[in-house]
Amino acid sequence: MQVFIPNDIAKHATNKYLGVLVAAKFARVINEFPRDRSASGEKKLTTRALEELSRGEIEYRVIPRRRTE
Repeated sequence: MQVFIPNDIAKHATNKYLGVLVAAKFARVINEFPRDRSASGEKKLTTRALEELSRGEIEYRVIPRRRTE
């Protein structure tokens, strides 16, 4: 099992908390794609998302929340 250090995640995100949120959102996006069910050694989606984020392969942008008045 691979361990992700918060500093590795924070290198490609603004901070470690945002990095985890981006990886979780990306894992949900990956989950919507069809997968090959015969692949027995497939990694978990969250692990795959964290790996790609730590390598800097995920591009994202933060959209500010609109205030409702």
